[in-house]
Amino acid sequence: MTGTTKTPAWAARLLAARNARGWSQRDLARELIKASDKPLTELPNLIRRIRGHETGEHRPDAFYTQLYCKAFGLTEDQLFGTVTKPVPAIALPTLAPDADLYERITRAIDQPSRVDAATVQWLEHCLAEHRRVEDTIGSRPLLPLIHAQLSTVADLARGVRGPLADRAVAVLAQYAQFIAWMCHDSHRHAAALAWYDRSHAWALEAGDAALAATTLNMRAHQAWSLGDAPRCVRLAEASRWHDGRTTPGVQGMAAQMAGRGHAQMGEANLARTRLAEAEELIRTAAEHPEDEPPWMYFYDEGWFLMQRGMAELELGDGRRAADYLERGLSTLPEHYRRDRAWYGACLARAHLMQGDAEAAIATALAVAPDAKEVNAYAVTELHRTAHDLAARGAPGAEVIRSSLAGSKS
Repeated sequence: MTGTTKTPAWAARLLAARNARGWSQRDLARELIKASDKPLTELPNLIRRIRGHETGEHRPDAFYTQLYCKAFGLTEDQLFGTVTKPVPAIALPTLAPDADLYERITRAIDQPSRVDAATVQWLEHCLAEHRRVEDTIGSRPLLPLIHAQLSTVADLARGVRGPLADRAVAVLAQYAQFIAWMCHDSHRHAAALAWYDRSHAWALEAGDAALAATTLNMRAHQAWSLGDAPRCVRLAEASRWHDGRTTPGVQGMAAQMAGRGHAQMGEANLARTRLAEAEELIRTAAEHPEDEPPWMYFYDEGWFLMQRGMAELELGDGRRAADYLERGLSTLPEHYRRDRAWYGACLARAHLMQGDAEAAIATALAVAPDAKEVNAYAVTELHRTAHDLAARGAPGAEVIRSSLAGSKS
């Protein structure tokens, strides 16, 4: 399939374990030195060794395997999978199946015809947990791991028969959608489009209208981020073809994507009409959040306020944009590092649009560390703000650029 990677699952777990702790490779090298009972190689050489392990170029020998486990506080099985794992995953307490379920999943991998409802439910739970981890550590560390998971899930889905088959294919569609999002977030746009198409096809095969509509909404977001506003609107409106078989939240996402597309085209009345419609749908969804699909966990009134803020940025109204963005950011959990970086970068731009250079600089500097680590789009937006500051002759542009030095954009 398009966008696959050969990174071993153990290497992906090693990288994800480091990123989950917020450590740089230099930080990890220091932790290994502290954990070792004998002198190690010089720090630069140790960092190169870590890099080779995390890319899968070299598998750690027994000494370094134990050292990594000691530094991370994980077992060898959790980190390197020396015992066959049911599905490759980050070592999280919430992902550890009990002994009975572990055995059933393992048997199902050997004999896919033995997949049962509990196995499919665990796969859904596994994906949901990784979605939440991605909010904190970003897409790059997780992408190879989720690719490895999808390969296992696809093998399992092929063996499912009867009423459970549609649910298994829907899980495949959710995995493909998550991979598509991470490819987009990593600026791999062609791969993202291919995975969105694959997700949409699987969603239709499974008869899951909410998932099919969401995939079109996510493609609309991709079009918006690439500056193709007419395509954004068309895809959002195509998502509404599933209305009547989807939830208010999914319908609200489509309406707000259409609104953002119209805003990007400078069509203020149409944009605000669609956004008002979305607001009503989201309020309705908030009355029964348990009825919304699991991938809509982030979609609430606070998140929508930030969508309105982005639309007002497109329309050139810095005051409204700043108000919506500040209100939305106040509801966003601290561990949503990726989103806080992006919407914070948008807020910096809104402040500058109002002529408040001081607030723009302060906001940009506050989110720059997270932008560097987990959100390349936020880095681009902050560079744009720095450029505009310099063009206005305002101080602070170089301070912002220096704070982004060495970013992963």
